[in-house]
Amino acid sequence: MDKRFYTYSFEKLEVWQEARTLKKLLYKITQDFPREEIFGLTSQIRRSAASITANLAEGAGRASDKDKAYFTNIAYSSALEIIDHTVTSFDLEYITEAVYVEIRQKLDVIINKLNSLYKHHYKRGKNLKDLDL
Repeated sequence: MDKRFYTYSFEKLEVWQEARTLKKLLYKITQDFPREEIFGLTSQIRRSAASITANLAEGAGRASDKDKAYFTNIAYSSALEIIDHTVTSFDLEYITEAVYVEIRQKLDVIINKLNSLYKHHYKRGKNLKDLDL
């Protein structure tokens, strides 16, 4: 990260950093998809990947742990969506088995971390107005 800027809390999360790396990988992989998929599978994969990092960022800006958990859950759902799109990409032979395995392994790590983050926020479950400030 560039030290000229403030580093926000979501940027410090390992899961956000890993999802950012996955997003870049998926954008590169989908560049080689058939042209007719530009508004289909290519778009869906890219939107799902962007949704993981974007929802972690948006959740970080929320005041309550309940809201943070909500946005983490959306990020989790987007990661699961990428699994489905990856299976389809493999079935249609747009990606090799090696690429499929690489994506799935990265997603397993990300999904487990999102699940842990969700549980952390959900268990804390306090709103700012509940705290003695």
